[in-house]
Amino acid sequence: MKSRADVVVVVSEGVILLDVAGPVQVLHWAGHRVLFVSPDGTDVCTDVGVPLGVSGAVDDLTGSIDTLLVPGYPPEQRIPDDLVRSVRAAGAAARRVASVCTGALVLAEAGLLDGRRATTHWMVCDQLARQFPQVRVDPDAIYVRDGSVLTSAGVTAGIDLALALVEEDHGVELARSLAKRLVVFLRRPGGQGQFSVRADIGKPRSDGLRKVVAAVAADLSAEHSLATMASRAALSERHLSRLFRQETGMTPAQYVKQLRVAAAQDLLETSDELVTAIARQSGFGSEETMRRTFVEMVGTTPSDYRGRFRTSAR
Repeated sequence: MKSRADVVVVVSEGVILLDVAGPVQVLHWAGHRVLFVSPDGTDVCTDVGVPLGVSGAVDDLTGSIDTLLVPGYPPEQRIPDDLVRSVRAAGAAARRVASVCTGALVLAEAGLLDGRRATTHWMVCDQLARQFPQVRVDPDAIYVRDGSVLTSAGVTAGIDLALALVEEDHGVELARSLAKRLVVFLRRPGGQGQFSVRADIGKPRSDGLRKVVAAVAADLSAEHSLATMASRAALSERHLSRLFRQETGMTPAQYVKQLRVAAAQDLLETSDELVTAIARQSGFGSEETMRRTFVEMVGTTPSDYRGRFRTSAR
């Protein structure tokens, strides 16, 4: 009879090294027996060129896996068919399945996320939701557990996920001890929103809309109501709203709010201005308005955001 493996990490060519190393280090320190396998049992090379030896093929362990861990791959890399087949079979038999970063795309392709809530790297959340509409994507979560399946956000969030597994298996004291050893939070403050707002701002394609957006960006403190922007573009309010939806996925008001948050993020990271002054420069008018908007969109306050992301060297 096969012995039961604690954690089996299934890897294929081009796997992201940090997706593997972070959670595996946590689980190893917690005393888990970790095995590496690949679809065909051959060693692989990580995305940075570091070779990674494996103990055998996934099929050799299917049915004896406690936790199946699936790291991620560069989003432009095609997911190999044999990896999907192996994960589908092993995941169906494992007690629990977990993915790191874009490993969620592998789980989704294998059908293991159907009807489940899940997350992945914030840059890939839209892709996951678009390609797999049966998956309920949470773009702000650091990690998500839905039944026996866990998914985590980008790269280092695999450490957060592994600490959650350790807490579940061994209790909070060991998890807290390992978090201190790693010099990380046991529960990271905030969600992925604090990293992603600026990249979420879509670029308009049409000349008319680009002019409207340029005018907003040029003076964030000015009035940018729907009526004002429609007049500036010589369009009806209804038509302008439809264009914004088509080209950016947002309403005009949401787009203006995103631009203001992005400007505030940049100033909080790079300047010595007081938060009150940054609120005015970014078009929020008051510090309280900016604070409420940050909590809503970024998941933290402006002061906390500055504390985490401010450039230290000037």
